[in-house]
Amino acid sequence: MAKNNNPNPNKFRVSPWLVYTAILLIFLFISFVTGGSNIQEPAQLTSSKFNVFLDKGQIEKVIVYNKSEAEVFLKPEALKLPEHQKVAKDIFDRPNTKGPQYTFEIGNDQIFQTKLEKAVEEGKLKDFNFLAKSNWSDIIISLLPIIIIIGVWLFIMRKMSGGGAGGGGQIFNIGKSKAKLFDEKTDVKTTFKDVAGLEGAKEEIQEIVEFLKNPEKYTNLGGKIPKGALLVGPPGTGKTLLAKAVAGEAQVPFFSLSGSDFVEMFVGVGASRVRDLFKQAKEKSPSIIFIDEIDAVGRARGKSNMSGGNDERENTLNQLLTEMDGFGSQTNVIVLAATNRADVLDKALMRAGRFDRQIYVDLPDVRERAEIFKVHLAPLKKVEGLDLDFLAKQTPGFSGADIANVCNEAALIAARNNKTAVDKQDFLDAVDRIVGGLEKKNKIITIDEKKAIAIHEAGHATVSWMLEHAAPLIKVTIVPRGQSLGAAWYLPEERQIVRPDQMLDEMCATMGGRAAEKVIFNRISTGALSDLEKVTKQARAMVTIYGLNDKIGNVTYYDSTGQSEYSFSKPYSEETAKVIDTEISELIEGQYQRAIQILEENKDKLNQLADILIEKEVIFKDDLEAIFGKRAFDKNLGEIVS
Repeated sequence: MAKNNNPNPNKFRVSPWLVYTAILLIFLFISFVTGGSNIQEPAQLTSSKFNVFLDKGQIEKVIVYNKSEAEVFLKPEALKLPEHQKVAKDIFDRPNTKGPQYTFEIGNDQIFQTKLEKAVEEGKLKDFNFLAKSNWSDIIISLLPIIIIIGVWLFIMRKMSGGGAGGGGQIFNIGKSKAKLFDEKTDVKTTFKDVAGLEGAKEEIQEIVEFLKNPEKYTNLGGKIPKGALLVGPPGTGKTLLAKAVAGEAQVPFFSLSGSDFVEMFVGVGASRVRDLFKQAKEKSPSIIFIDEIDAVGRARGKSNMSGGNDERENTLNQLLTEMDGFGSQTNVIVLAATNRADVLDKALMRAGRFDRQIYVDLPDVRERAEIFKVHLAPLKKVEGLDLDFLAKQTPGFSGADIANVCNEAALIAARNNKTAVDKQDFLDAVDRIVGGLEKKNKIITIDEKKAIAIHEAGHATVSWMLEHAAPLIKVTIVPRGQSLGAAWYLPEERQIVRPDQMLDEMCATMGGRAAEKVIFNRISTGALSDLEKVTKQARAMVTIYGLNDKIGNVTYYDSTGQSEYSFSKPYSEETAKVIDTEISELIEGQYQRAIQILEENKDKLNQLADILIEKEVIFKDDLEAIFGKRAFDKNLGEIVS
């Protein structure tokens, strides 16, 4: 049975269409009351015309209101005359027999009354009457627009404030917190079992769970419960999932919101929402507050002289700092926050006593990726004996979110091919789809262009095969994929530190494509743009960041705090800039010439590999082994099945 999430199932809700219908009915009612059955307004009449109609005996009766306004009712036979054609019918084209057909302003009421009495005596007029007309209808009509405007305004304000939620649905509730409360008994179901990998982060954050479950264990010894923990790491690594697992393990209320939820167009709303959030958390203590993307409000203050929205954000941050330092350690409220931009956070937010701990959630290694695959493969219909270690090795640098995407994409590919289970090839195709993009087999490529692409990709494969520290090749394709005309897949070794010879080998392999074009065609093309971008970044990092250049020496111009982006000056002189540019250029050109030399020595094998690539469009590790022989530098990284 579906769960009823409506807290007030018997509460009557007013439909907007019901309001619009009621307003329309009010208009029609007033129209009928003020105009009777005559929906059309009576025509204006002059005194001379009235005298003519009266003398001809066309008027049946006259009613005078307030001794100033007269309404004229014509006889049925008079309505048939051409001169009364305009007033003979109403707006619905029905006979206007009830009237009045005409109205006009009278002068002296005594003279007009005498005229009417004389007409009655002569038989020209059947009846007349003098009445006092009430002005209530005029008052209602004049006030109706104001009433309608007030009603519509109240209706809109009620909708804007959440339709009555949170204390009567008043507009002043805009200062209330937007945090979503997950109840520990019904909503929070995530535990550490649902979080694969992240062993170091889970071990460190496990202590927070112990604080919430058994605070006396620590407070009896005089210790204080930490007030906050900051989860830092790249996107998709599982920071939010880890925070939910803490709430699920601790079995406490969990307030979840984003940093942008504090930001509003009204001044002071952010600070008000911070106060309300901590007030609610204290009432449900022990509890957890989780602020995702805290850098939206926690950026360092004073970095911009502009006012307005920046001042409002700083006021919100000030209130957050006050609340975190203000509530006592015995309230058992812990604040968890997540960000991938810890370098831009305010130092006051990071000090001890606020976010006491910083837990780094890094990209998973090969062992952790296998565990993550195990979690995401559970709901899939897969073939028996699927090698998780093999899949983990094929996805270096993938985050947990990326692996979830690979599993989903593999299932879609298998369904597209009408398979009953997801197999290894579907996962390989999914990785190719995510890394390289969608294949474009219908893209028009000339024979010369195809030859050039094949030589370019074969150059990458050849140079990487001949170098010790270059990443082992998985496959090469010349089928256009995404924005690239060809692609080569490698399986890079997961290193914690990188030495200069390893970086130089990688740069040389990257320049192998352009070098192959130079060796075979003695000319180059624009197809090496991404290669040039990659090697330029690597060379610049060697010279300016890692201190791996002899002329520049053991100097780095990297700023880990991120403050250099606010500076308009470079941290080195113009002479040093020239040396840096020269060293970067020499590094790249040196590896380019090295790639040319390797390809010149293996020119026949390069052409042979390119021919196979043109014929098959895709080549694998086995094809290179058939041409070049076994790679002497290969390590046991798992077999690649073509």
